[in-house]
Amino acid sequence: MTQSAKPKTEMAEHKFKPVEEQLAYIKKGVAEIIPEPELAAKLEASRKNGKPLRVYLGVDPTAPDLHLGHTVVLRKLKHFQELGHTAVFLIGDFSAMIGDPTGVSETRPPLTREQVDANAKTYLEQVYKILDREKTEVRYNSEWLSKMNAEDVVRLCGRYQLARMLEREDFRSRLRNNQPISVHELLYPLLTACDAVELKSDVELGATEQKFNLLVHREIQREYGLPGQAILTMPILVGLDGQRKMSKSLGNYVGITEPPTEMFGKLMSIPDELMWSYCELLTDRGPTEIASLKKEVSSGKLHPMDAKMRLAEEVISDFHGQEAARKAAEHFQRVFRDRQAPEEAPAVKLPKGSAKKITALLADLKLAPSKAEAERLIKQKAVEIDGVIIEDPRKDIDLSKPASFLLRAGKKKFLRIIVE
Repeated sequence: MTQSAKPKTEMAEHKFKPVEEQLAYIKKGVAEIIPEPELAAKLEASRKNGKPLRVYLGVDPTAPDLHLGHTVVLRKLKHFQELGHTAVFLIGDFSAMIGDPTGVSETRPPLTREQVDANAKTYLEQVYKILDREKTEVRYNSEWLSKMNAEDVVRLCGRYQLARMLEREDFRSRLRNNQPISVHELLYPLLTACDAVELKSDVELGATEQKFNLLVHREIQREYGLPGQAILTMPILVGLDGQRKMSKSLGNYVGITEPPTEMFGKLMSIPDELMWSYCELLTDRGPTEIASLKKEVSSGKLHPMDAKMRLAEEVISDFHGQEAARKAAEHFQRVFRDRQAPEEAPAVKLPKGSAKKITALLADLKLAPSKAEAERLIKQKAVEIDGVIIEDPRKDIDLSKPASFLLRAGKKKFLRIIVE
């Protein structure tokens, strides 16, 4: 694999902002800084000597595409980059073949080298939608991990205690439930700690669920005679369902390579109360601006849908440009608010019952002449619920509790479904 050109590590010409200003900018949306006084000291030393901090984010290429949940930590790396620090994006091409045990209840099946390489190829172009291509240092942890021999691994293991490793919640719960833990899973945080050692990082970023790994990295750095890095953890982005973390496997995600109109429709489907955390984690708006916007909505000065449309347009512009985001907003306005606003669409009341397949629902409501035709419409991406395209003909529609949603089939068939 080729490595991107590294930016200059010395930026004496850059006049860093006062530490208080840097911290205020960095802390936006952050769940935890470990420890904050140490980060402040590192920022102060950097400001005085003109040498930027090395801030890194490691990502295992376990899937080909990124969704908005992945961009939360990427955006924080961008904030450090904007402050003049060195942003290091580490692709865990070696560690992806092991599999991060974080948050899983069983051993992950390892990925092949071919799978990892294919996924890694797509990552960079997506990442550069947020990070500055010219100022980002890109590394692959196979550069050092693939060169380790058995003696290196044994010596590394000798620097950490098994009891400490088994303190992590993922492993403790599996032990309680008599679920197996493979030895290679215990090696994962130790091997990825080598990344922090090799990169000589001052700061590492990660999600809250990765806190244990990040703390191991910090401790192993010290074992190798380096100053321990500061750690910043970012909250997990809640998915479109408003309950669980954004995940492709849960189907509640927004992919950053999806068409703008599809992204817009998905973002407009989030619960109103969720848009404030989206504003905080997916945009560069400051706390004061978000609080002001929230006050406008709560006072009735601004309609929640209008606020959500601003948010959707802002998020999409980061990945597709302002013009594409504007057109997506116009499309939503034209289709869902002007021509067929939800309150103007014909309403059909359905009694509460068990879940029903989307194809059966379309056929029962006469929006398609048959289940086969309904499946064809879905495959053509011509079926939407509240602006979100339905892609799976096997999708179950929950009819077990009171609900209301706008169902579209084809270009002009709309029904307001009311479950009661």
